[in-house]
Amino acid sequence: MEDFFTNNSVCVSVEAPAENLVQEIAYDGQEVFQLPLTLSENLTKQAHKIDWIIREDDENDDDTLSATVTTEKDVEEESKKADFQTSSWPWDSVRNKLRSALTEVCVLADVLVIAKDKRYMVLDPVQQEQPDQRQLAQLFSKKRGLTAAANILLHGAERLKISQSDTARAKSNQDFHLELLRLRQSWTLKKIGNSILGDLSYKSAGSRFYQTGIFEVTKSEDPNLGLSTETTSENQPKQSMIKVTIPTELGGTSYIQVTIQKDQDILCTTNLNLLHTSLIHSDHSLDANPWTSKLEAAQNVLFCKELFSQLAREAVQLQAAIPHMVVGNQITASLFPGIQLSIHFQSSYSAGVNKRQLVSNSTSLVAKVDHNYILEHSLHQLLRQVHLNNVGQPVPHPSSAPLGPTKRRRLAGPHAYDRDELLLMTKNESILEQIIRQGQHVVLRLRTMFVIDSIAREIRDPLIISHWNVLNSPTLSCVKIIIMTHGYDTLQRTALVVHVGEKTLKCVCRDGRVLHMSYEPQELRDLILCQISQHQINAVQSLARFLGWHVASSSAHLGLGPVEPLGNASSCILSSPSGNRILSVRCGPQAAQPQVYLSTYPRHDTVKNKVLKDMRWEQLNTRYEEVRLEKIEGRNFLSRMELLMASLTCRPPMSWE
Repeated sequence: MEDFFTNNSVCVSVEAPAENLVQEIAYDGQEVFQLPLTLSENLTKQAHKIDWIIREDDENDDDTLSATVTTEKDVEEESKKADFQTSSWPWDSVRNKLRSALTEVCVLADVLVIAKDKRYMVLDPVQQEQPDQRQLAQLFSKKRGLTAAANILLHGAERLKISQSDTARAKSNQDFHLELLRLRQSWTLKKIGNSILGDLSYKSAGSRFYQTGIFEVTKSEDPNLGLSTETTSENQPKQSMIKVTIPTELGGTSYIQVTIQKDQDILCTTNLNLLHTSLIHSDHSLDANPWTSKLEAAQNVLFCKELFSQLAREAVQLQAAIPHMVVGNQITASLFPGIQLSIHFQSSYSAGVNKRQLVSNSTSLVAKVDHNYILEHSLHQLLRQVHLNNVGQPVPHPSSAPLGPTKRRRLAGPHAYDRDELLLMTKNESILEQIIRQGQHVVLRLRTMFVIDSIAREIRDPLIISHWNVLNSPTLSCVKIIIMTHGYDTLQRTALVVHVGEKTLKCVCRDGRVLHMSYEPQELRDLILCQISQHQINAVQSLARFLGWHVASSSAHLGLGPVEPLGNASSCILSSPSGNRILSVRCGPQAAQPQVYLSTYPRHDTVKNKVLKDMRWEQLNTRYEEVRLEKIEGRNFLSRMELLMASLTCRPPMSWE
């Protein structure tokens, strides 16, 4: 029966499903399948199903031999029976493991006894036949192997070196073009043949200086080509791929020093230099673009040369009362009697000369004397204005008009200008003339400041306060002088405005008077002293009115008393509210302190006049006694006068009889 089924059975192949298991079903009904296992994952899965711990005892060896002979059916039946059999004793597995462990220990002990006693077995080493040792052949073989290994290493190193050099060369070419593009953004470059030339001059801005500022740009030879980037950055700074070659006459540094001096005393100084001092002191090797500082220094030399040549040409052409002198690299012009303007050009053409020595020499005077930034800015501005005039032309109006005439010249016809006005329009001030005018203004400004400060130190009563305007022109300044007494500033203030020009001073007083003075400082000093004396008299009158006293008379130009060495004295006569006290105040420009005289009425030493009935006529013959103000307490003149008038007001009048 079994053979029948065996012969007539159909082979059925059992395979894994074609579709993978469903891992997740989304809310929209979409099924997410698991990924199929790889070969390694499938092998791992099958290996986990095998129990590698099961061991068969020696006693079951015969059974296994007989089991191999049995048929497959018996094996399946025995396996089924074994699965359903259970151990009769719970400690059976423990016993089996202990038995196997004891067996292994016993075997190990027997092996040790046999190896130690040497009664049962002797272990002798087996001697092998020694091969023939040929040292020379071994040496040649080792040498050949080392040579082959060395050749492989050298070949690899050579290939790495070539690759690195090619990379560095390509990078250097890229850096050269990047730096050339960066240079082109700041300087004018053009290619002539195989060379690249640049221009440092100001010709594009309107300069007509004869010296050219042509420089050449080439690619520098990089000595670090082929070295590693880390070694180059650690040992030395990164070098520029651009090499700039400038003319020898534009090398080094230069600056123009302008000095105003009186005899041997320097009143004012300024240094004209396009480069900042910190840039000259800095190390150019550490800059990102070393050629920038080199080109700026060369352009500074060219600028200073052009400015000095322009000033020297104008100094020779101008016809002044005191001729200007041009000796070598120095121009000397006269500002005022005894005061000279000196323009000195200092330069160093060799690159090895100490640049710091030039800067230290130029800044040594600046440390002692204040640096005048106005003159420095004017020198820059005036030369650039000349460049602008050379290039820029006024726009014609109307558009069909010819180029050249300025707006003032176009208006000359409609406004009917005469010959003098036309000649005045054609005159243009040169740079040297404008610098001389500004130098004269600087000297006059310093003199005015010195006079005001010296008077403020000498005279403590009243106080003198000066306010200089911040916004001034290079040839005109304005200062406001306020004269007031401490504690009585709201009672009386005297203000005057002084306009400092080039050779003259204009003073506008409080009453509207306009006074013109020369450049002599004594005139300004005399004017301020006269204003101080008038301020004291006006302040006393205001204080007297505030205390109830009457101002009998006042005069700004007193003709009585001793003659003043300077100007005229001012005076006023004050009467008490009761009329029995009279104060006479006199103040001169040269007086250190105002003089005060007191007269009282009636007096016992006077004879009563029977003809005059009014007692006020008796006061005409009264004597005045001087009041010693230094004996009265008070911090200034007005405080003492306040105490004096208050005490005279409170004192009861004396009877006639």
